[in-house]
Amino acid sequence: MKIVFGLLLAGSLCVASCSKKSRPSASARPTAKTVDTRAATRNTTVDPPAANNLPPDLPAASPAPMAMAPMIVIDEQGAIITSRDKLPADMSGKVDYPRIARGYTQAQRQNLIYRFKMVPPRVLFVPDHLASKSAKGTYIIFKKKFWYWKKPDGLFHVDETYYQ
Repeated sequence: MKIVFGLLLAGSLCVASCSKKSRPSASARPTAKTVDTRAATRNTTVDPPAANNLPPDLPAASPAPMAMAPMIVIDEQGAIITSRDKLPADMSGKVDYPRIARGYTQAQRQNLIYRFKMVPPRVLFVPDHLASKSAKGTYIIFKKKFWYWKKPDGLFHVDETYYQ
């Protein structure tokens, strides 16, 4: 009796699952909207762009300063990407490039590639308004994978747990 009931249940389950439609019905298709040509032709006048109404003696808009976006200072090979003159004036005196400019070892590089499919830069400069603060310190998350911590020199260094 249990076998017959089990087969009956399995058969009804198969029939119920196979009877579902995988395509939308014909009535669910979107209909083409008709456009009222009178309403489309009613407003044919176009105002001139506002940029043409500006007086010619106004100065051009200045581009956003470079310090507003994160910058790579030292890349994964230890090469210096951002020079001191591109860093803010108060920080450029603190940065010791010979001490921080070093790349990953071959074993560390292979480990990063194996674990994360990429090798992150060693040091970043990030403006304060983009950084987050916690009880441990100031940090930023780079490409949603790598944590960078702010050091006393004002730059963000990659967390050592990734490459050690």
